Amino acid sequence: MTSSREARKNARSLFRACLTDGALDPARVRSVSDAVVAQKPRGCLAILKNLSRLVRLELDRRHAVIESAVPLSAGDLAAVRAEITRVHGSDITFADAVRPELIGGLRVRVGSDVWDGSVRARLEALPV
Repeated sequence: MTSSREARKNARSLFRACLTDGALDPARVRSVSDAVVAQKPRGCLAILKNLSRLVRLELDRRHAVIESAVPLSAGDLAAVRAEITRVHGSDITFADAVRPELIGGLRVRVGSDVWDGSVRARLEALPV
């Protein structure tokens, strides 16, 4: 069995093979994972698990979730999306959610980055 370090290294090189012009290519991901399954190298499951993790992290990095306490107007939503696109590039996908527990304001999550300008976060930050 290959070590976890080798599996991570192999998965990283396979992940780089799945990129086309810096963007993840779903067809390449499928063909690379099919090739790994067909060849059955030592540590196949560990390699596929690490490759899956890298693909998931890349997909999360290119997805933005905009949460607000009330539904945003089309203009406000377009302005927020335009700013996120300006900062993170044009290949971002978006999801909008209404979360009344935020009380007011916005929470934006892109990958592992969270910008929380909600009233709830400000209230929780107050010293007791």
